[in-house]
Amino acid sequence: MLRLLRPWLRPLARAVTYTRWLHLLMGMVVAVVCAFVFTGLHSPSPAEWALTVFVVPVPLLVAAAMVPAVRRAEGLQARLMLFPGAHARVSTRDAHARVRDAHGHEDPGVSTAPAASWRDRGRTAVWLVLRLEAGSAMWFLTTQLLGYSLALVDSSAEEPDQSGLLLPTTDWAWANALLVPVPALALLGVVVVAGKGMALAARRFLGPSPAERLAALETRTEQLLQRNRIARDLHDSIGHALTVAVVQAGAARAAGDPDFSDRALEAIEETGRAALEDLDRVLRVLREEDREASAAPTLADAERLLDSARASGAEVDVEVSGPVERVPGPVSREGYRMLQESLTNVLRHSGPVPVQVRITVDGARLDLSVRNALPPGRTATGRAGSGLRGVRERATLLGGRATTGPHGDDWRVHVELPLG
Repeated sequence: MLRLLRPWLRPLARAVTYTRWLHLLMGMVVAVVCAFVFTGLHSPSPAEWALTVFVVPVPLLVAAAMVPAVRRAEGLQARLMLFPGAHARVSTRDAHARVRDAHGHEDPGVSTAPAASWRDRGRTAVWLVLRLEAGSAMWFLTTQLLGYSLALVDSSAEEPDQSGLLLPTTDWAWANALLVPVPALALLGVVVVAGKGMALAARRFLGPSPAERLAALETRTEQLLQRNRIARDLHDSIGHALTVAVVQAGAARAAGDPDFSDRALEAIEETGRAALEDLDRVLRVLREEDREASAAPTLADAERLLDSARASGAEVDVEVSGPVERVPGPVSREGYRMLQESLTNVLRHSGPVPVQVRITVDGARLDLSVRNALPPGRTATGRAGSGLRGVRERATLLGGRATTGPHGDDWRVHVELPLG
């Protein structure tokens, strides 16, 4: 029996039920003030109550809705009382950027930004009038049902006071005693249903406007792009460091020369230190610290990559043409990562083979070409891994293009990027 009643009793144990009840009753405050100010009566008639509920306050509420800050205040109040919990205190920007917060609560979908358009003001006006009418109805039901429950209690001892109540008590004391909890339970049921209805209405009338949704979508897109960019940076940086370390360690073990082993360990140390710097920079971005993260490497720092490849035994032939230092920051940083991934790809799949690197800045275009000989007995399949796919993705995002694959007896990565 308890299992069957549990779904019906669960809302009664939740704080949100009673905060929604209070939120509904607060909507009646304007009508109460108008009743005492407009009529000047201590006991207004039903017609006067109707006038103060449905006529007098409406223009005042519509005028208040024209103030942009009112929408913000209503949104904050709705978040705290209709959707209580940790998520109710999430900022507007973050709340619309994700469906659930860190505690697993659902995003309430209520904006806390001031009204930015007449459409927002109109929706706020409808919301305020809805709060007034719903609050008046809840106030009436609360006083009627709670008053009736108290009248049933009094009827068992003396003649109950039923003034203002629409429902009469019975003439049997035992029947009145049995009926005492019924009005209270009925009121709680109405509160649960009305509270859910107000929550839905808050999402409808206080939800983000199209402009806010577009801004949230742009923020979310930017976050996804940044995470994708960070993932590619980590893949290129850490992958390059590990590839150099593996190649150097294998070469040192095969050589058996203490001097060569010292040089190999030095190269591994330098490459690892550079990778740690990149990792620290990325972690600072992820942690969103107040201090600025160290700048990402650019093509001006390409010599570090070339030295690392040479230290791994590759014969690197480099030719740089044009003012590389004048390449715009985003293009230069992405060009560095593409060069890093290309050299990593050479060391990982071909080993220490001759490599030709050509960097050309010509007018409004940057050309980057990395070409390496295939080791004896190995033929190019034309298939590329995730690293070279990342090179093509980077080039596409910058409005350029990248081609990877066999070129005669060699393997070539060729990138063309616009500087504009």
